[in-house]
Amino acid sequence: MNESINRIQTLYQHLRQEADKVLVGLEEPFELLVVALLTGGHVLLEGVPGTAKTLMAKTLAHLVQAKFTRIQFTPDLMPSDILGTSVFDISTSQFHLKKGPIFTQLLLADEINRAPAKTQSALLEAMEERQINLEGKRHPLDSPFMVIATQNPIEYEGTYPLPEAQLDRFLFKVLVPYAPLEAEVEVLRRYHNGFDAHDLASSGLQALLPANGVAQIRQVIQKIIVEDGILTYIAQITAASRQSPDLTLGASARAATHVLLSAKTYAALQGRDFVTPDDVKTVVPPVFRHRILLKPEAEIEGLDADAVIQRVLGQVEVPR
Repeated sequence: MNESINRIQTLYQHLRQEADKVLVGLEEPFELLVVALLTGGHVLLEGVPGTAKTLMAKTLAHLVQAKFTRIQFTPDLMPSDILGTSVFDISTSQFHLKKGPIFTQLLLADEINRAPAKTQSALLEAMEERQINLEGKRHPLDSPFMVIATQNPIEYEGTYPLPEAQLDRFLFKVLVPYAPLEAEVEVLRRYHNGFDAHDLASSGLQALLPANGVAQIRQVIQKIIVEDGILTYIAQITAASRQSPDLTLGASARAATHVLLSAKTYAALQGRDFVTPDDVKTVVPPVFRHRILLKPEAEIEGLDADAVIQRVLGQVEVPR
């Protein structure tokens, strides 16, 4: 077990080193993307335009040799534009499926909140079941299958906010802020020296993990040790969010499950075969922040989701 965990930790360190050839000042968001991929979850990236959200997704796909597809969500996008449609073949007098862009391994849903609810919901079954149903036929998706969706937190005109049912399908909501000054200087230096974000291979980026190797890593992560005290700790945090005076809606049972699974993955990336309370504290904010609803009084007080989550964590005794 320890040897397998050490291999996972070493692989992750190499992934970080390779990603640093392309990404600057995005260590934490990229780490959460890797955790989500190895956990089997989807990620909602939130940040203003120009913060390298698309570049992060393309980099991850390149590193794990996954098929990558990007869909630009727009108000006129239809579900068939994502899933595909049946086409009649005159030569065989039969219908066959013309597959849509969802038949990939890493799908970037760019500005997902610009498409209407009907189109957004086309992703629901695929995200949860890893399959789609068209005209009564089941079509499984390739493994691993991961959706990375982006949205702009500033501009809401002409957008369709994601309903709670769809937000709950995302393992993490990851905030992508502006890079610090030193990082922006390094970005400018790289572009000055000829960096091309559309040609990652020219940056010397090496693929480190075949996509089919992700399943093997997940099998190792499944065996990570979680003591009963940690399970109780996760349940207590989830219950405390539901009782928080700052929230109208606390975390769901699915959120607690996602905390457990992602904490196991995070522990493995740190080279441990057991979960600690600090692992739980690390993954709770990205798991909870899109699943809770603040009361108006809390917003007037100047609180945001992360501040309330820290309050909730502070109310729960940490197991020894």
